[in-house]
Amino acid sequence: MSTNAAFKLQDAGFTRQQVEALGEFLDTQAATKADLRETETRLEAKIVTTVAEAKTDLLKAILAIVVTAATLNVALVLGAMFGLAKLLGH
Repeated sequence: MSTNAAFKLQDAGFTRQQVEALGEFLDTQAATKADLRETETRLEAKIVTTVAEAKTDLLKAILAIVVTAATLNVALVLGAMFGLAKLLGH
């Protein structure tokens, strides 16, 4: 609590002991700029981690789709080749 705020409380009728007790209470309840920076840093790290995990999961899904599509294409081409060979009597 600022000195100016303490004087205003005393002018409003608070005793010095009440102002000191209120100041101590507020000091334990209020977040400091350092607290906010620490929280911001932790949140940024969590966001970066979450985005990295999401990218990894997305890349795995895309790779699985590409591999599946390639496998299906190979099976389709082989099936067509065997079908054509059968038609030609080989």
